[in-house]
Amino acid sequence: MEIYKEFSFDSAHFLPNVPEGHKCKNMHGHTYKLKVFIQGKPDEHYGWIMDFKELKDAIAPIIDTLDHKLINDVPGLQNPTAENITIWIWNTLKPVLPKLSRIELYETPTTGVIYSGE
Repeated sequence: MEIYKEFSFDSAHFLPNVPEGHKCKNMHGHTYKLKVFIQGKPDEHYGWIMDFKELKDAIAPIIDTLDHKLINDVPGLQNPTAENITIWIWNTLKPVLPKLSRIELYETPTTGVIYSGE
């Protein structure tokens, strides 16, 4: 069984490694949507896999790091493609959320990345 919680943040970035003339080489912004999935069995006493408040608290430092920031300035994200941002989020979350099963990061409502730590 999996539970999930959605978050959003607004950030600017530019992609330094794309060819000259590519529109993403210029600074631009997105309203990102992040879905974080936790896998497990419901606790017999509490009846939940994880308290949603604990999940929110675990994600808060990541949102604080990215929200209303230039993502290129975040250590480890100098080439902040959606894929690299997703991997960075995963690597930041996995030590504090061992039951993390996947994350989905939407750069736009129709474009995103699904990552399971592979």
